[in-house]
Amino acid sequence: MKRYLITCLGNIGPEYAGTRHNAGFMLGDHMTEEAGVSFTSCRYGDMAKVKVKNCELMLLKPSTFMNLSGVAVRYWMNKEKLPLENLLVIVDDIALPFGAIRIRKQGSDAGHNGLRNIASELGTQNYARLRFGVGNDFPKGCQVDYVLGKFPPEEMAEMPALLKKASEAVKAFCLSGADFAMTHFNK
Repeated sequence: MKRYLITCLGNIGPEYAGTRHNAGFMLGDHMTEEAGVSFTSCRYGDMAKVKVKNCELMLLKPSTFMNLSGVAVRYWMNKEKLPLENLLVIVDDIALPFGAIRIRKQGSDAGHNGLRNIASELGTQNYARLRFGVGNDFPKGCQVDYVLGKFPPEEMAEMPALLKKASEAVKAFCLSGADFAMTHFNK
């Protein structure tokens, strides 16, 4: 059975629930609800295992806060002895319109502190990521307030369908590979 570490980025604590920066956590929660499993507390975060055909998806919500996500990723990649190509990081992205999905096999951190820390801890930027668009409707200098702000009600109403689509993209990445997932979900 192929095993994947699906790292869902976000910040722990009720004050961050429903914020744009927690889009990764929201996708992880959606996928566990869909599979009928629960997260359990583990080292450096919460983990849930979801079986999809011949794959085991280890969904990780790091408890290290966004800016130190790499500590959890490095620990679990080493503990589970997973190759780099079996890592997918779910991250919010202000450079994409709300709800857009972009899967990449590698890339820069684009100023995202969570991705920067993962690259630092792994010693490479050559890991896959699914970028979930949260838009960028904020005045200059207000980026932090924007990403730490909650999704407005009209966007929250769209989230179930968007999370379902992102969940399908994650499964496609694991079952059929990055190229297939990119071709079918990067629109």
